[in-house]
Amino acid sequence: MKFIVLVGDGMADEPRPELDGLTPLQYARTPHMDLVAARGEIGRVRTVPPGFPPGSDVANLSVMGYDPQKYYTGRASLEAVSMGIALKEEDVAFRCNLVTLTDAQPYAEREMADYSAGGISTAEARELIVFLDKKLGSATLRFHPGISYRHLLVWRGGPADTVLTPPHDIPGKEVRLHLPAGIGDGVLKSLMAQSAELLSGHPVNRERRQRNERPANSIWFWGQGRRLALPLFRDLFGLSGVVISAVDLIKGIGLCAGLESIEVEGATGTIHTNFRGKAAAALQALGSGADFALIHVEAPDEAAHQGDLETKIRAIEEIDRQVLGEVLRGVKDIGPFRVMVLPDHPTPVRTRTHSDDPVPFAILGEGDGGGPRPDRGFDEVSAAQGGLYFPTGYELMPYFVHGRKGKAVHVYS
Repeated sequence: MKFIVLVGDGMADEPRPELDGLTPLQYARTPHMDLVAARGEIGRVRTVPPGFPPGSDVANLSVMGYDPQKYYTGRASLEAVSMGIALKEEDVAFRCNLVTLTDAQPYAEREMADYSAGGISTAEARELIVFLDKKLGSATLRFHPGISYRHLLVWRGGPADTVLTPPHDIPGKEVRLHLPAGIGDGVLKSLMAQSAELLSGHPVNRERRQRNERPANSIWFWGQGRRLALPLFRDLFGLSGVVISAVDLIKGIGLCAGLESIEVEGATGTIHTNFRGKAAAALQALGSGADFALIHVEAPDEAAHQGDLETKIRAIEEIDRQVLGEVLRGVKDIGPFRVMVLPDHPTPVRTRTHSDDPVPFAILGEGDGGGPRPDRGFDEVSAAQGGLYFPTGYELMPYFVHGRKGKAVHVYS
């Protein structure tokens, strides 16, 4: 049996007035997702436990079958694994975004204009982070370049409990009330303010301004964490497998779980990603002996963070057409299979940030009984009427792998 999980990051949303009260999932053309829902099982799952931040780190741990309440140590430590950074016991990794702030003075009166610095390229970003490491780095503070706007600071002996705010949570807001607070806040705020001075006149940003692109004129810290240890996925589920994503966070979870991370040329984490290449990589891995493949697509989440409804709908449709459609066509030639599609969390376009509401999921595979339900599509409303509900997110993976032999599922009317 081959197992495929397709995660459309942030696909779930709210009813939109400009869509006649439909959600983006209801409005988008998704014949393949609808097929999975109509011929298989559909329901909802709460991927974010009460009291946890509704981030992709927590949510995707749940999706992968790991209890965040037991294993979660912070986002940045997972990204460090993907980036090949070996954290020591005393190290704390901090996510370090390159962002665009307004030019107000003093620094605390600036506003968060763009959490991604206009989707800065990896090459440009690397130049800026290497520059900052030379200027601000030390024996205890080291900057590590990642992909696009996503980078890391590793603080030897640093604090893990500083209160930090994700930059995508504060679009258009003054940063004063969202700067680091608590132990270590002075060091982090000083680094952020110094970065603004250093980056303002950097050649990369001068060229970006000339092209009418947003400058990466500050760094922003959040999502800190210590080294993580997970039980191996094969020990939990008896499956070997791969993860396919453009995002270091998802790669890091997979690597910690003992899965192989497959790089796909042209995978960007945006609407301009190589959708079809991800499907092809999954099918090749499964055909070469892997039992399990998780395909993660970031594009809907990125669009929602930008408040871009049109691009979010387009991203959902491309996931359906170029990823799920290709998987469903190709997996039939490999052998018996089960496929599951779901978001990790909602990212409403209205709020431009994550929520902890339950998300829809649908499962299709050999042995599923019952005839098709053409009236049932893959969306939040159909899932709420589907009869399956997992209030504890990490119980969904055992159910997916083992079918009804897995843990009991809560049923509601």
